Amino acid sequence: MNSEVAAPPKTDVTELMREAILTGEFAPQQRLIEADLSERFSISRAAARSSLLTLTSEGLVERLPNRGARVRAITVDEAVEIAEARVALEPVSARKAAERLTDDDAAELAALRDGITNALEQGDLLAYSSLNRELDRAVQRISRHRTTIEILERLHAQSARHQFRLGFTPGRAKISGPEHLEIIDAILARDPDRAETATRLHLEGVLATLRAAD
Repeated sequence: MNSEVAAPPKTDVTELMREAILTGEFAPQQRLIEADLSERFSISRAAARSSLLTLTSEGLVERLPNRGARVRAITVDEAVEIAEARVALEPVSARKAAERLTDDDAAELAALRDGITNALEQGDLLAYSSLNRELDRAVQRISRHRTTIEILERLHAQSARHQFRLGFTPGRAKISGPEHLEIIDAILARDPDRAETATRLHLEGVLATLRAAD
């Protein structure tokens, strides 16, 4: 019987790398060396290379001629432009999510609502930021609007590091928390207009905060 522990699937490793970039564990412009990643995540160099290619396509990693890969540094100006695009697109996802909500979808959103509420009450900003990303993905998935899903996945990947940092701005969670809960409540109420408005107002606040940071 082979006792060797199997390596994690590539998708799992890609997610771990993505999370390390978004949380700042892998810093902007940090070189990502295949041999080091292979050792760290107990995967082959080919698997590490494949994950790096995926993250490059998402705009989180950049390839340098004859120098390998590094974490792409996304400027505040770029983050502002991405937020402006999200203001135009995410309200569409929220509207469609409210229109197409199933009972299973509602149960998922209700669980996320409880998690976000608990994280806010406990002041756990790390958990709160993680749950916010889960909420973004859930609303996109529930919307079943393929075009916005494809575009927003890339935009979220590129802007998530800045948004993660915004979540730790003093007092920011007290503003964004109720906004996220209002988005959830509007979708759970199957009210497309309310969901669209709540999402737009939240993103306009994100945009204003990013501009102030600039």
